[in-house]
Amino acid sequence: MLKIDNKTLPGLYKSSNRASLDAQSNYFFGLKSYLILLIIAALISFLWPKDVIVAILSAILFLITLFILIVLKYFKPDDRWYNGRAVAESVKTRSWRWAMRAEPYQDCLNVEIVSKQFINDLKSILQQNRSLSESLPTEEGLQAPISSTMSEIRGLSTTERLEIYKEQRIDDQAKWYSLKFIENKKKARNLFIVSIILHSIAILMLLYRIKNPLMELPIEVLATAAGAVLTWLQAKKHNELISSYSLAAHEIVLIKGEALSIRTEEELSTFVLDSENAFSREHTQWTARKTD
Repeated sequence: MLKIDNKTLPGLYKSSNRASLDAQSNYFFGLKSYLILLIIAALISFLWPKDVIVAILSAILFLITLFILIVLKYFKPDDRWYNGRAVAESVKTRSWRWAMRAEPYQDCLNVEIVSKQFINDLKSILQQNRSLSESLPTEEGLQAPISSTMSEIRGLSTTERLEIYKEQRIDDQAKWYSLKFIENKKKARNLFIVSIILHSIAILMLLYRIKNPLMELPIEVLATAAGAVLTWLQAKKHNELISSYSLAAHEIVLIKGEALSIRTEEELSTFVLDSENAFSREHTQWTARKTD
């Protein structure tokens, strides 16, 4: 069965997608290490407040967290993550439009003309994101910009291409957004519950300290942990993504309903263009929130 996926998309998609995933992993690893070390430093300072060695160790941990912040600020893996995702999504959108003969890659007397236009568009996407070029893995980008599968699908009839687009693009996107909506909703709820528990325990300890002012309680440690949870929740953007993914999933369902009336090449081109614009809209809004 003909299928457009990670194996049959242009090499630029594979390399930018890999660069984005690697940068995302590095960013969250650094942030997670920073938050965990902060909690550990606060904890050991509370447990052994008068121990000189522990004080030195705590200072070293804080220096490490400072170093992590500097590294994240200097190398900016979050920027490479977002730029890589932007390039990958742009390439995927262009690839589907080419395979479906949608604007601006409609039929012409010589398919080499639209193929050259497609390749030039990929070059423009890469030129607009030059900062990402250093992070693109070479081995991932060796695949040809137009795979044999893309060419075969482009040669199919209007009805056949429409069915492939509905099944492999629209249904796949709808499923992805639905699963991501459920996943982010669950994680946001769990992190919120953990934050509430930590804050509640800290409040109870503060009230208990009023009754027993000489009692040593790890209130500062809990406050640090609660702040770390909120920082992680903000970095993962679960709450924002819940709204974004829910809207996108419902919009895709409505888009799919429009496919019932498609009969001509012009109608298919318009349908694909509208669909790809909808997919791009969600990602563009998500990227814009990062720069706010």
